[in-house]
This record gives sequence, structure tokens and C-alpha cells, in this order.
Amino acid sequence: MPLALLALAIGAFGIGTTEFVIMGLLPEVAADFQVSIPTAGFLVTGYALGVVLGAPLMTALGTRITRKRMLVLLMGLFVVGNVVSAVAPVFGVMLVGRVIASLAHGAFFGIGTVVAADLVAPRKRAGAIAMMFTGLTVANVVGVPLGTYIGQSVGWRTTFFVVAAIGVVGLLGVARLVPEQPRNEAVRLRDELAAFRNVQVLLAMGMTVLGFGGVFAAITYITPMMTEVAGYSTSSVTWLLVLLGLGMVGGNLIGGKFADRRLMPLLYVSLGALAVVLALFTLTAHNKITAAVTIVLIGGLGFATVPPLQKRVLDQAAGAPTLASAANIGAFNLGNALSAWLGGIVIAAGLGYTAPNWVGAALAVSALALAIVSGALERRTATPSRLVARHSPEPVLTSVSRN
Repeated sequence: MPLALLALAIGAFGIGTTEFVIMGLLPEVAADFQVSIPTAGFLVTGYALGVVLGAPLMTALGTRITRKRMLVLLMGLFVVGNVVSAVAPVFGVMLVGRVIASLAHGAFFGIGTVVAADLVAPRKRAGAIAMMFTGLTVANVVGVPLGTYIGQSVGWRTTFFVVAAIGVVGLLGVARLVPEQPRNEAVRLRDELAAFRNVQVLLAMGMTVLGFGGVFAAITYITPMMTEVAGYSTSSVTWLLVLLGLGMVGGNLIGGKFADRRLMPLLYVSLGALAVVLALFTLTAHNKITAAVTIVLIGGLGFATVPPLQKRVLDQAAGAPTLASAANIGAFNLGNALSAWLGGIVIAAGLGYTAPNWVGAALAVSALALAIVSGALERRTATPSRLVARHSPEPVLTSVSRN
């Protein structure tokens, strides 16, 4: 794997840290700005919506420059957003800083996915994508717990300064290690938009929204579930999130390895198993040991779908994949927002803190259904081509004498 993938992974690590660390620092931020916890929660919602909107917008704006230059600009935007958050004098300014940082998120992963895939041979593309996303998964193991500890010990502003510094390292790494790829003059924004007319691209994005939404339906409410149902103390939640992150790292690497061999079977297995595990979580959440094991499995199965889904979008939008790839990153965050909303509805309805697990299972089953439809359409399209090739006449070889 090229060293340039390390630079992309460092950028992904910083982005993953800033996305999730705010969840552990909401009480400190709310107290500092003298706002309620629900109001402080807009820092999470605003970031997610910024990713959904910013992914296609920033990618479209970057079609006129090379991918490397766009990645450098996005990391610069990410650094600025985190610095604004760190020095914000009032809550509104911090919210603006979060949105600025979020605008870089989707486009960085979308463009970075295309760059990572182009750095290696076709048979290693999913592995290269997984290597970049390892930065995001490691952020959940190291960056988020460490950032939470720093924020609670020294102050939340220090955490965002540290994240900004990580962004600077990522920026320098991209500028130094990622090769300059000439812009494809033949590909215009119209070509990028045309990818969304491909039903397979839309099906892959639907799988992303529903499959990853299944994961976050459960994970969004993991704190009350583990403290009120499993019986863990509040201080133990950090280590449970580390277990979740370890599962994500393992699932991401496994997904990257097998997606290059059997992409669709991998999606069938991972989405089906995810649905079963989420349904069982309504029972295993009542015991500390089984709850911890289930959390690891949810992280692993959820992130096992990330490399194949990104590669699926790249393969189906092969002529102009950048915008579709970035939009699929936005689809992950759209799934997060959708599942969190649905999970909140069932809790508010009095069905208990384990009820979001049923929501997650239903979403995962829906994603599996889309995967089955996608595979069936692909086989139906491929069958006529095989029949034509099988029944085509053998070429007739003739020779012409010069005499």
C-alpha cells in the first residue's frame, strides 16, 4: 500500500475525532456557554447536516481543480472550523465553526476514496479504501476517548485545538505524499451528475443510509441503554465505546479484504448478520457481558459494509465517480440522523431504551432487501451478455494468396 494512504488516514482520523468527540463534551460545552444540553446537541445535528449538504456541494465546487489540491483545501477548511470552535466566544460562533468543519467531511472522504482507489491495482481498491477509513475507525478507539479525557481534564477548547493540529499534520501529509493527479478535462459536472441516473448507484446509497442507520439507531442511545438496562456505571461508557471502536477497526479491515473478492456476498452476509445481532441486542443488553460482546459485533458488522459500499458506488459510477462517492459519505450521515430520530420516537413512546435496537434491525433488513434487489438486477443485466457471447459465431479465418 502506498505511503500516501497514511496521509489520507491521518486526515480521516482528525475528521472522525472531531465528529464524535463532541458527544462526550456536551455537558462541559453547555455549562461554559450557559445553554441546556438539548441546545448543545445542535452541535451534533448541525455537523451531521453540514456533512449531508457539504459533501455534494464542496465536491461540485472542486471539479475545476485537481483532486490533490481539493484535498489540501478541504483539510485547511477543517483546521479553520476547529480553530473557530476552540476560540468561540458564544455558542452561535461555535456552531458556525462546527458547520465549517463539517463541510470538509463528506468531500474529503468522497474524493479521498477515489484517490485511494487510483493509487493501487484494481484488485486492491477496496483494501486501499479500507486503509483510509481505518483512520476514522481508529479515531473511535483512540481519538474520541483521548479527546474526551483532555476536554474533561484541561478544558474542551484544548481538545479542539489538538484536533486542529491533527488536521495540520494531515494537510501537510497530503501535500507531501499524495501524488498530483491531472484533472480529467473530459469529465464535467454534468457527467458527475449523470451517475445518479444509474439505479445501481442509488441502490448502493440506499443500502448506506439504511445499513449504517441500523448501527446508529442502537449506538446513539448506548449510554442510557448501558447504564439503565445493562447496569454499567456512567464512567464505564467510555470503555464500552472503545470496544465499539475496536469492532469498527476489525470490521473495516475485514470488509476491505473481502470486498475485493466477493463484494455482493459480503454485503448479504454482513447486513443479514447485523440485523440479527441488533434484534438480539434487545435481550443481550440486559447483561453486562453479553451487552459488551454485542457492542463489538455491531461495530464490526456495521463497518464491514463501509469499504464494499464505497467500492460499489465507485464501480457503478466509474466514468465520473467523485461526486457519487462524496454523496455516499453524506448518505452515512443521513442514516445517522434518520436512525437517531426514529430511535428517539420509540423511546418517547414509552417502549424503553432497548426499543431503538428493533428500529436498527428493521433498517438493516431493509438494506439487505436493497442489496438482494441490486444483485438480482446485476445478474439479469449480465445474463444476456453471456448468452450473446456464448452463441456468437466463431470468426472465420481466411487467407489471401499473393500469387
